[in-house]
Amino acid sequence: MSDTSTREPPRDALTAAALTSERIEPDENAWTRRLVLFLRVMAVLSIAKGLYHWAQVTGFVGGEEEAFENQTMAWQTATIYFAVIELVAAVGLWLATPWGAVVWLTTVVSMAVIELMFPGIYGGSLIVVGIEALMLAGYLVLAWMAARERPP
Repeated sequence: MSDTSTREPPRDALTAAALTSERIEPDENAWTRRLVLFLRVMAVLSIAKGLYHWAQVTGFVGGEEEAFENQTMAWQTATIYFAVIELVAAVGLWLATPWGAVVWLTTVVSMAVIELMFPGIYGGSLIVVGIEALMLAGYLVLAWMAARERPP
């Protein structure tokens, strides 16, 4: 005869006990992690944009007619500005620092202003303005939700 005290409990009892003993706690920093992920994606995008502007300055992209030297002074100035500030913003965004977000917000607003107010420089594309506005709105929503996670 077998001893019933040494037998293992039924498998269903173990599963039910395991489910009730493990409490699923809400993730307290979910929005903060989403914000950091968003900032990292924006950092990669800023690196790409900054390197593209440097490629324009150095002549790696474009033909003879589109050479940096053949462009207007306003175009050259804006291109150099974005070549520098996009890469600075990328570093700050990747590190998720407050100054990185501020520099990135400056680049987003600057590009929108140049496209809207000075269409002669880059062509006045409303698509670029719309994309910049969507990125800005995404950041503001994520920052708001992350701030609500942390009580004062």
